[in-house]
Amino acid sequence: MIDLRSDTVTLPTQGMMHAIADAKLGDDVLDEDPTIHKLEKKSAKLTGKEAALFVPSGTMANLTAILAHCERGDEVILGNQAHTFLYEAGGISSLGGVHSYQLKNQKDGTLALDEIKNAIRADNVHFPRTRLICLENTHNRCYGFPLTIDYLNAVRTIANENELKLHVDGARLFNASVALGVQVNELCKPVDSTTFCLSKGLSAPVGSLVCGNTDFIYKVKRLRKVLGGGMRQAGILAAAGIEALETMVDQLALDHHHAKVLADGLSSVDGLHCNPEFVPTNIVYFLLERENITGQELVSVMVKNGIQFFELSPKRFRLVTHAGIEGKDVFKTIEIFRKVMHGWN
Repeated sequence: MIDLRSDTVTLPTQGMMHAIADAKLGDDVLDEDPTIHKLEKKSAKLTGKEAALFVPSGTMANLTAILAHCERGDEVILGNQAHTFLYEAGGISSLGGVHSYQLKNQKDGTLALDEIKNAIRADNVHFPRTRLICLENTHNRCYGFPLTIDYLNAVRTIANENELKLHVDGARLFNASVALGVQVNELCKPVDSTTFCLSKGLSAPVGSLVCGNTDFIYKVKRLRKVLGGGMRQAGILAAAGIEALETMVDQLALDHHHAKVLADGLSSVDGLHCNPEFVPTNIVYFLLERENITGQELVSVMVKNGIQFFELSPKRFRLVTHAGIEGKDVFKTIEIFRKVMHGWN
């Protein structure tokens, strides 16, 4: 099966398995796991922040970060296509009492600067207090586009002018770094906090990091405990994360290349619409343009032919390349799409 549903389906490498077996362990809830310490220090250095904290998931990473920045009744400005808004179970509201102000994401994942400015609340007892701007880099729902340094600096200026904090959901932060040719710490300079995921393109089995200043990370650590995210001998997981950061970043460029080749191929398949210019990283979107086929019918037939992917909205589909996808898989996928669509003529 060629699995293009997500880069979360990646499996740990042999190097990660060996690192897990050899990991030095302690009780991380008691702050005694040396491998966790090593991962957190490495992550803080990579992002240019004072400190970092390992958490079990990207959802917990964003939730703890937002709640550390905001109090109950505060408001966060974010995109209407943001993962934090769409796919994290409303946690900032249900668990933190944080209100969201959703702005329309542009095609490249940005929020229009004027719209951000206009969304900031006046100091009035009738309104929630604007505390935080939240961005996503790269943007999952917006073709995997990375946010540029210039854009991040522009949002930073708005935040400074209004005494707001700036958080980036960087689940695929290293994809952004590779695509832009910019070091991760440079991408993180304009932001107060960021997260990144170890278990997507970096292929580790579990975990994300929250990065920021020391006081902020202390708040995040308390929130992690409240949410049940403290783990004991978590160095087993951290060891794989360290190996991922040291060995898998270069893989991302190949994933991006495979995505571009895949998009080029799909763009020539009759009945599909795919624009290769909207494939800057490892995420490929395409539209089904046939009226006689439903999206679920296409997904079902492709699974029977050994290809898995998601329909994210009616007749709009996402394919994600990763370390488990080789060049031959890309060409086979294109060939099967062409055969299946021809059979529906």
